[in-house]
Amino acid sequence: MNFFKKLFKTSTNALSSKEETVNNPSDVFSLDDLFVQNFINKGGKFLYCISQKEALATFHNILKENNWIKISCVDSQLKDICNLTKAPISTSNYDSPFFTNCEHLVADSGNIMLSSNQIREMKLGELDQNFIVFAKTSQMVKNMGEALTGIKTNSKGKLPTNICDIRNYSDQQTKENFLNYGVSNTKNLYLILVEDL
Repeated sequence: MNFFKKLFKTSTNALSSKEETVNNPSDVFSLDDLFVQNFINKGGKFLYCISQKEALATFHNILKENNWIKISCVDSQLKDICNLTKAPISTSNYDSPFFTNCEHLVADSGNIMLSSNQIREMKLGELDQNFIVFAKTSQMVKNMGEALTGIKTNSKGKLPTNICDIRNYSDQQTKENFLNYGVSNTKNLYLILVEDL
């Protein structure tokens, strides 16, 4: 008799879990899978690397593939990557592809969050249309709330300013609404994601 109860209980649980899957598909994917799916669906170019050496080669190949002669960069660690790959750094941050890291990768939207730590006080819309973002898997968060909490936690008392996110990676994806009127946050974006967990 207990066997039948277990059998029916198991089949009922299986049915309810299928219903949950249909109602909430984001629960099916892991955090990184959800981010990658949303990022690619928006037109982003995703490049996964398991080592720093592979990331350097990927960065070099992106420049070569697009015939980009020089790169804009404000981060000193990323400038070292440019030097290792012999990529000339532009004297202006507005006339060549922008190479940066990020605050967080937001899984539920596929957005990339930036702040003054990456782009100083420059406006996102004024920067070049082409971006290369260098990120690590540990920077992935579930949603915008976790991203903002992460910035607060990591800043240790000195919150960065100019917090923004890149939401679209293709001109076809841009949809004007009153929340982003006048804000150009669409970029032709390559994401180099390095495994660090």
